[in-house]
Amino acid sequence: MPHPHQRPMTLTEWAMLLALATIWGGSFFFNSIAVAELPVFTVVVCRVALAAVILLALLRLRGVRMPRDRHVWAAFFGMGLLNNAIPFSLIVWGQQHIASGVASILNAATPLFTVILAHLMTRDERLSGGKTAGVVIGFAGVGVMIGADALRDLGVNVVAQLMCLAAALSYAFAGIYGRRFRAMGISPISTATGQVVASSLILLPVMMVLDRPWTLAVPSMAAILALIGVAVISTALAYVLYFRILATAGATNLLLVTFLVPVSAIILGTVFLGEVLLPRHMAGIALIGAGLAAIDGRPWAGIMFVTQRRRKATYPTSGEQ
Repeated sequence: MPHPHQRPMTLTEWAMLLALATIWGGSFFFNSIAVAELPVFTVVVCRVALAAVILLALLRLRGVRMPRDRHVWAAFFGMGLLNNAIPFSLIVWGQQHIASGVASILNAATPLFTVILAHLMTRDERLSGGKTAGVVIGFAGVGVMIGADALRDLGVNVVAQLMCLAAALSYAFAGIYGRRFRAMGISPISTATGQVVASSLILLPVMMVLDRPWTLAVPSMAAILALIGVAVISTALAYVLYFRILATAGATNLLLVTFLVPVSAIILGTVFLGEVLLPRHMAGIALIGAGLAAIDGRPWAGIMFVTQRRRKATYPTSGEQ
């Protein structure tokens, strides 16, 4: 049986991948609605705490017990900080000042950071020529998107974009850090649950001190539904799909979701929030996509395969009819 990385994905896996991209793109949409009425940490705590309750209930239904070892929980807190608390807070803060589509495009830089960090911090994921070219092309796209004016006029919008890039860097660190859970024998669903429980505990006192939620006005039904959506759909359900795809199709195939998340986020933001993207934003996503394609390698391999087939059809070798 071929390794998941070496076989084409099935229609079911493609359907799950498209669903995951739509769900994660929706998180930027939900954030934009919620942060219009609620402060940053209140939005993030509601997201991770409700997701934690749902995932704990799912584990209980499946008869799975969470680990109790202190070293495992220390790792959960590290993962919760890098994969939830820091990036969620930075993205929601950024979305106070930039469109959800722009935030999602900047988030697509996560694999670019991951490739660099993996080269520096691991022994088995080294930079190749294709990956190096992909990183250069991808970061050129980030530069194009932020714009040349950033060096002359460091306004709040530029700071918000840099916050979203910092979130992508945190996600990249989380990807490297999270490798330890497989070696520790922790199941993926337990890891997902542990990290959202840990991030809830990290952020709850921060919210209580900074946001003082008991002083806030009651949010509208739209904001409440957005909080439920980002927690239930874009966090709890997303993790279930994420680890299902990871188990059946492999990490390399799962990377393709990065190409698709900005698409759903842009569509939702444009249709429902009236957001408008500038030409440089579209040029940026095109360059980031080209960079990710170079890192992944398979699009170029497919082009080369088609080119060789056409060449053979046009100029058959000796013995071919």
